[in-house]
Amino acid sequence: MKVAVGNDHAGYRIRQVVLEWLMERGHEVLDFGSASPESVDYPDHVHPVAEAVKRGDAEVGILVCGTGQGVSMTANKHQEIRAALCWIPEIASLSRSHNDANILCLPGRYVEENVAKDILDAFFSTEFEGGRHERRIRKLPVPSRP
Repeated sequence: MKVAVGNDHAGYRIRQVVLEWLMERGHEVLDFGSASPESVDYPDHVHPVAEAVKRGDAEVGILVCGTGQGVSMTANKHQEIRAALCWIPEIASLSRSHNDANILCLPGRYVEENVAKDILDAFFSTEFEGGRHERRIRKLPVPSRP
């Protein structure tokens, strides 16, 4: 699977965990993240991930910032993006099964490495249920382009 990854400085630590987890499982990574803990602006790393997912260059995306809020809000401004902020595995599973999330957002300052791996396991192992959830997804507004 092709996965687009992005992060800011506060997401650098968990980014390393994410990249290792993806590579261990043979996923192809499109890396749009900051490669250091030096301060950067998170939107500069979010927009390329969201566009890669939207275009189909990547099947899903993973974004990490300090709280996960900034990357989530920015990604959700893009058409066809359903970015989910997840801090426990159950939310990752539900965001996939009920909301068809196509970008996972992690709060880099608030999840431990083992929890991040469990969240990744849940996100990647859960399929969209469709049915009544499909009807709800179709009711989401299409935001204007950033």
